[in-house]
Amino acid sequence: MRKTNIQAWSEEWNTLFLKETKVMKKIFKDEIEEIHHIGSTSVPAIGYAKPVIDILIGVKDLRKVDVYNEQMREAGYEPKGEYGIPGRRFFQKGNDNRSHHVHIFKKGNDQIDSHLAFRDYLSAHPEEAKKYGDLKVTLAKQFPHDHHKYQAGKKEFVSGLAEKANEWAVKK
Repeated sequence: MRKTNIQAWSEEWNTLFLKETKVMKKIFKDEIEEIHHIGSTSVPAIGYAKPVIDILIGVKDLRKVDVYNEQMREAGYEPKGEYGIPGRRFFQKGNDNRSHHVHIFKKGNDQIDSHLAFRDYLSAHPEEAKKYGDLKVTLAKQFPHDHHKYQAGKKEFVSGLAEKANEWAVKK
């Protein structure tokens, strides 16, 4: 089982995102419509995160993404296809010591808006972000060697945050 590795938020995560953005732009070139840093590493107020940089890319044509699988492998990524989310292409880097996740959707996909709403809501509501960070620390201590139980422990809280974030984004 994968170990649950939670670290204090680091400015280095933004640097790693920017560095990997250059790699993505070299690979996907003109297919990219938008690229964003998402997930807990993109929100300093959370305070803690797994040190995995989540990158969200909106592309012109999702069907063309598969053409770049070999180039992604050369850059250290494992292509995972939709990986449980229809309309997505997912890539992970680092096997059990993951360092990056790349989530690709066709521009305009509702998943893009949801991910950005979640990030922006937590950035605008630092008290909610802190609660999320505190939960991560508690669960990591509770389940240091069982990443699945750690994830399951967050599920209800994250679903509630996502709902609040989407409502907030609509009102904004």
